[in-house]
Amino acid sequence: MPADSEPLPRLPRTWRPLGVRLAVGFFGGMLTVVCVAAWFAVGPEVRGNVSVWQLGTVIGIALIGVAIGWGLIRCRVTASPAGLELVNGYSTHRYEWAEVLAVHMPQGAPFPVLDLADGTSRPAMGIQSSDGDRARSAVRELRLLVAATAERSLKRPDPPAQ
Repeated sequence: MPADSEPLPRLPRTWRPLGVRLAVGFFGGMLTVVCVAAWFAVGPEVRGNVSVWQLGTVIGIALIGVAIGWGLIRCRVTASPAGLELVNGYSTHRYEWAEVLAVHMPQGAPFPVLDLADGTSRPAMGIQSSDGDRARSAVRELRLLVAATAERSLKRPDPPAQ
C-alpha cells in the first residue's frame, strides 16, 4: 500500500485495546460484586468460621487477579515523532522509528508483531485483533507511519554546492 494513499495519523497517537479493557472492567467488577454479596449472604456464623489464613488466601488470590487485569488494561502502543513506545503488561519498550522495519498481523493472530532492525520482533499488545475493524485500522495507521519513516530515511539531502 503506498504511503500517499492515506493521510498520516497525527502524532502523538496512542492505541489501546478496547475489548480487553471493557472485559476486565466489567467482568472484574461483576466478580467483585458477587464475591462481596456472597460474603455477606452466608451469615455471621459462617464468616466466624473462616480463619485469618483462609481470608488472607482469598484476598491474595483477588490481588493476583487485580494485578493481571491491571497488566492487561495498561497495554498500549504510542507513536510520537521520536518513535514508538510499547507497553505490554508491566514492561515498556521504546524504539526510534528507524528501528521498526515492519508491522505484521496475520489472519487469526491475537496482536500485531513489529519486526525490528536488530533482527528480533516484539508483540504490540496494545492493538488486539479481537477489536475487529478498530484493530485493522490501527495496524494500517502504524504501517503508514513506519513506511513514511522509511521513505524519509531513503531521501538524503543533496550535498552542499561548492
